[in-house]
Amino acid sequence: MVGTSILEISESALKHNLSFLRKVIGPEVRFSSVVKGYAYGHGFAAFIPLAEKCGIDHFSVFSAEEAIKVARARTRDSDVMIVGSITEDEMVWAIENGISFYVFDRARLETAMQTAQKLKLPARIHLELETGMNRLGFEENDLEAVAAKLKEAKHDIMLEGVCTHYAGAESIGNYVRIQQQIERFKAMCETLERAGVTIPCRHTASSAATLTYPETHMEMVRVGIAQYGYWPSQETRMHYLLRNGGMNLQPRAEPLRRVLRWKSSVMSIKEVEPGEFVGYGTSYLTERKSRFAAIPVGYSAGFNRNLSNHGYVLISGRRAPVAGIINMNMMMADITHIPGVQPGDEVVLIGKQKRGEISVGAFSDLTRFLNYEVLARLSPDIKREVVK
Repeated sequence: MVGTSILEISESALKHNLSFLRKVIGPEVRFSSVVKGYAYGHGFAAFIPLAEKCGIDHFSVFSAEEAIKVARARTRDSDVMIVGSITEDEMVWAIENGISFYVFDRARLETAMQTAQKLKLPARIHLELETGMNRLGFEENDLEAVAAKLKEAKHDIMLEGVCTHYAGAESIGNYVRIQQQIERFKAMCETLERAGVTIPCRHTASSAATLTYPETHMEMVRVGIAQYGYWPSQETRMHYLLRNGGMNLQPRAEPLRRVLRWKSSVMSIKEVEPGEFVGYGTSYLTERKSRFAAIPVGYSAGFNRNLSNHGYVLISGRRAPVAGIINMNMMMADITHIPGVQPGDEVVLIGKQKRGEISVGAFSDLTRFLNYEVLARLSPDIKREVVK
């Protein structure tokens, strides 16, 4: 059963992106694929095995719930790391299944130690340090006590890494703050080492930091949005290209390629006389005899209602404006200017068709959502299909 739309996940685009990103970080730095938010909308069942096929062996998720799904989707013994939410019950599962998780306060460290003792299995943890994000993480004055606890629990706690998160590395306006965080992280790691803690892996870089601050690569990077083919921001793209002499790139030489393509098909065609309203309400009035394509995709699938009357789709490689209000499961597109459209013809919602293209950025520009939000809002019920 196909459904009303399909998300195509491109193997060649992912391979291209990973090859580019590995050149950025170098051969010795480990690559953690961030797959929170249902792999940024790309889907666990489709994306995880494909990423493993492309050489990925480490995944970062936000919650234990996501970790369970990623673990089920694995085809190999790849590592899974929980960077956010985990309850005590979920911690039992994580320890039993060798899943690592962030520890960012003394209570969670104590719980991890006690749970590991009960299970007689080591808890694989990553210490998160507070360097200026002011969200989660151990403070400077916690470190001696943390070091002492790690020594006490050396048979129960396996320290796999020490990490932090930068407060907006995608914007040059945060440059000073990021530099301060980098220095603070280095100093805090030195404090831990002086207290006798051996740090096997330091990791701090998101996609933006990976592309903008080479000094943050350390032993591992946590790359999310960039692996899927999107720049964290236009600032990040411009900074990278200027630094690497690539502002005059041809489209084929663009360092990042979109992994995702969203397509549907024309459900029906309606001819409407001038002076008639189309769809719910009175927001769209025809000024001439017009033709409209009914498309079986609406806001329940992630095509935002804010795109009513000013979004567009691709049909026959040409832009067809959204006409009227986007419904829960359907929308109308004006095809008066596109001859020969028939029911069953392909409709592209995100991606390329002939010479036309609709980027996720087109959605975000029109709806004021970030690329991240648009991708995360794509319904998990849409079929994901890996293509070459």
